[in-house]
Amino acid sequence: MAQTETAKPVLDTKKIVQDILDSVEREREREIVSRRFGLFDRRETLEQIGELLGITRERVRQLEKSVVARFKASAERGDLPHIAEVETALLEQLHTMGEAARASDLTAGVTAENSKTDQSRVVFLAMLCPQLAVIEEDDHFHQAVGVAKVRSTEAMKADIAKLQAAIEKAGEPITIEAAAKTAGLADVAQATALASIAKTLATLNDRWGLIKWPMVNPKNIRDKIYVILKQNGKHMHFNEIASAIKDSEFKRKDVTTQAIHNELIKDKRFVLIGRGIYALKEWGYKKGTVADIISQVLREAGEPLHRDEIVRRVLKSRFVKETTILLNLQGKPQFKRVAKATYELDEAV
Repeated sequence: MAQTETAKPVLDTKKIVQDILDSVEREREREIVSRRFGLFDRRETLEQIGELLGITRERVRQLEKSVVARFKASAERGDLPHIAEVETALLEQLHTMGEAARASDLTAGVTAENSKTDQSRVVFLAMLCPQLAVIEEDDHFHQAVGVAKVRSTEAMKADIAKLQAAIEKAGEPITIEAAAKTAGLADVAQATALASIAKTLATLNDRWGLIKWPMVNPKNIRDKIYVILKQNGKHMHFNEIASAIKDSEFKRKDVTTQAIHNELIKDKRFVLIGRGIYALKEWGYKKGTVADIISQVLREAGEPLHRDEIVRRVLKSRFVKETTILLNLQGKPQFKRVAKATYELDEAV
């Protein structure tokens, strides 16, 4: 008989938060905490709450700080409703996620809906749990929760900075294993969890980089084309590029083949090297017709070349038929035959 999988604990965050707030005697203090942390609706500023309650923003801040301090003291004593249950559930979930997680990911593991309000409640509850550490959202970090005995809030931020420095040092997207090694972090799962908290980092196809790098965070069709060509490592037809984008891990990949072709033509990073076939300029390809490439080959050689050698060198930078190269070589006035099947560039033309 097959064993049934044990259901994960689901926290009723609304009831838990309400029971905690009910332990506060004064309605005004309950209102301040509820609104400041977005426990039942959107989060509100000190100014907004002060205007609503007819008190100064500083008074709102003082009351908020006082109530939260009382909650934390009560939680330390084991007197706060449900906190032991909440802490156990969050710790168990975090142990499966690298001992730290973004609030959205953590909430998804312990609640039924994972709404924005649920996320606000989970972070509020985590802040009250003695064994948990919280990172507040700002320009550099997503809102997150970690296991305090593994890393404090400041230790999480410090190790995230080490991971970012390791990636910046590499200068290109790298695996989390490589980033963790350079950063001096032994546990790869923990390094992955920390990296996901940073707003400055992004990942694509199992490689991490700075969020401003197109290889991990392509923002438009051109960037996505660049990523596909870079990953493929060689030239591709625009139809192949379109198919690869549709099969990719990109967030938005519903683009038309014509749109992709248009962007290939416009962007200087891409070079047409054959009929509908494109490569990256950084691979050494240059724009120009087949005749232009033949001229470049002869100019760089500085001496006459046999047609077979000219074809071989042209094919290094153009994906065309040999007959196309020969027709250009024989039909363009700038190429002068100086011996049997041997040509040089006629600079006078």
